[in-house]
Order: sequence, then structure tokens, then C-alpha cells
Amino acid sequence: MIGVFGGSFDPIHFGHLRPALDVLQALDLQEVRFIPLNVAVHRPQPAAPGSQRLAMVREAIQGQPGFVADERELLRGGASYSYETLVALRGDLGPRLPVCLLTGADAFRDFAGWHRPEGILSLAHLVVMQRPGACGEVDDPRLRGWVAERRAEDPEHLRRVPGGCILFQDVTQLDISATGIRALVTRCLSPRFLLPDRVLEIIEREGLYRLGDPP
Repeated sequence: MIGVFGGSFDPIHFGHLRPALDVLQALDLQEVRFIPLNVAVHRPQPAAPGSQRLAMVREAIQGQPGFVADERELLRGGASYSYETLVALRGDLGPRLPVCLLTGADAFRDFAGWHRPEGILSLAHLVVMQRPGACGEVDDPRLRGWVAERRAEDPEHLRRVPGGCILFQDVTQLDISATGIRALVTRCLSPRFLLPDRVLEIIEREGLYRLGDPP
């Protein structure tokens, strides 16, 4: 069973890395694939080019067993849709291996508005990373229905089928945002201890996120 974690990673930081490690360990995954998006669909476009965001991901996960950088969305080009990424992954992995798509609780609340959400559930499980003690409630009626039908209480249940379940997984939630990190750099303040030193080295060496940099 593997995990798939997509995002801008602009830049990647400990608020991404610690929850991913929590899921890797709690679900005993073989790996978690970090997949930087190419063109955002439901959010502002990344400030840093894809090549630099990929480089930051690679440096951030270096030395952590089970963490893998995957550049398929950058290579594919165009808008980045989770459904298309999962279709491509299934082409590589086959139809039987359980795949878990990791998402944050805030993003999950909008899942019904994603591109082909039911198609996503046909290809993978959803693992919703939430703060400890959260109850996993949702407001959207369509999404609430999917949760009622597909909710898995036991992570081991995910191993029995390739996809289709929704698991709410408690993780360590750190109040860190890429937006806040970029704002610090723009103001010539250090974001050290919010992200790996190797990522900070790339930001400083490449002059990323400084005032006047193009979006």
C-alpha cells in the first residue's frame, strides 16, 4: 500500500513533512510519493518554477525511508488533476495495489468540487489528515453521503481493496504555511525552523520569494 501526496510545495515545509510521516507510520505504507503540481486548478499559481519546487522536495525528503519524489505532473504539463495523476499511477502500479491519496481536512471539504471525485474514489482511498480529536464532519450533502457509505474506521481495511474508502487519520498539525514562509522571505526575515535547512539553502541560493520576484 502506498500514499500519494500532491501539492504546490512552494516551498515544502515541516507542516507537510510531519503529517506525511505520521500517515506513513500509522498505515504502515511502503512509501509516500510527493508530487508537485504543475498548474494549479483551485488555488493561486505557484511562485517558484516547477524545477525548483521539485528540487526542494527532493532535498526535504532526502534520508527519510519511504519518502519518494515523483515528477509526473510536471512532466505531463498542463493543469494538474488528481484523477489524471491516479490514472497514470494505476498504469504503472496495476489495478490491485491499494493506493491512498493524502489530503488535508480543509481541502477535503471541497472534494465534491474536484475534477471527477467519484473517479478518484474508484482509483484510490482518501486519507484525510486531521488534527487529533476532530470528528471528520462535513457540510456538503454529497460528500456527507460518500463518507457515510465509504468511511473506514480501521486502517487495515484499506489493505483489503485497491481504493474506494475514506479514512480520517489523526496527524501532528503544525501551524506552518507556505504563504507565511514566502512572506517572511519577502520581508528579509528568516523562516528557519519552519522548513528543512536544505530547503532554505535552495531558497537563499536561488533568490526565491524575494520582493519583486515574478509570480
